[in-house]
Amino acid sequence: MSELDLPEWLPHWFHELWAVLLPWIPTLTIAGVVMALASMIAIPWLLLKMPADYFVTRRKPDVERGVLAWTVWLARNGLAAILILAGAIMLILPGQGLLTILVGLAVSTWAGKYRLERAIIRVPMVYRSVNWIRRMYNRPPVIYPEPGSRQ
Repeated sequence: MSELDLPEWLPHWFHELWAVLLPWIPTLTIAGVVMALASMIAIPWLLLKMPADYFVTRRKPDVERGVLAWTVWLARNGLAAILILAGAIMLILPGQGLLTILVGLAVSTWAGKYRLERAIIRVPMVYRSVNWIRRMYNRPPVIYPEPGSRQ
């Protein structure tokens, strides 16, 4: 049996996809392990830095920026994009996908992020996980954003 022998009942497109992905499996595995380990450090640190009222208090970004502020803005949103992409990948590979996406959104500064953050934190498993991490380090729990609240 060769490495491309897959059950015949699988669709033809899956066989083609498998042939394309096969050389990438070691790289994807290593990337998944690295992201899982990095998320085990970065996610709790960022969740502990988050104020307890983060999801119920709207914070407006400063629109008047100098060169340094624009540089920080670019770095911050670049990090956010990496975290959101890594979180999306971790939904398939090992890691804390939804928490990573949530932290990526929290770091970002794009319009509409508050609504999406609140939708994610309202997922019971995510809310419990965030507060479990905060409780382990004696931080107050985040305040649950009630549905329909538009702070």
